[in-house]
Amino acid sequence: MSKNILIISTSPRFNSNSDILAQSFEKGALEAGHLVERVTLRDKTIQFCKGCLSCVKTQKCVIHDDVNEIVEKMKETNVLVFSTPIYYYEMCGQMKTLLDRANPLFNADYKFRDIYFIASAAENGDHVWAKAVNGLEGWIDCFEKSHLSGVVFAGGVTDPGEIQGHQSLKRAFEMGKNIR
Repeated sequence: MSKNILIISTSPRFNSNSDILAQSFEKGALEAGHLVERVTLRDKTIQFCKGCLSCVKTQKCVIHDDVNEIVEKMKETNVLVFSTPIYYYEMCGQMKTLLDRANPLFNADYKFRDIYFIASAAENGDHVWAKAVNGLEGWIDCFEKSHLSGVVFAGGVTDPGEIQGHQSLKRAFEMGKNIR
């Protein structure tokens, strides 16, 4: 049975290594017969959450920018995939801002169950991505029907496109292909 998969690429950089990882995941998921949509935040207008909590009552954000459309897509998908560059051992600010603004999903009848995390960084080692995953898991903990299903990390890649030929691309492809 095919699933609807939403990949959210959060890097502000064109041809970023995390975007290329996300594309590899997408290729695997498509090969397995899933329906995939990829949203890139790079060209989106995204404001910070104002903390007004109107969204708790209305399930809509009072801020009118590109986030409302993205959050609606998040609500309707079966699988969420976040790709991010690691900045200072954390997810990029664009991703964190989107997670904050996704608060209307908290009381919603969301469909996503499986959440995947894809990241790249200049530095290598498990300690590089661990805090970013911890931050995402904090968000996931607010959605009791969902869980972190997998992580792919590519370390030692700095320049745009440097990830080409990196072993993590195969892991991302296989992870996408093995979604059930």
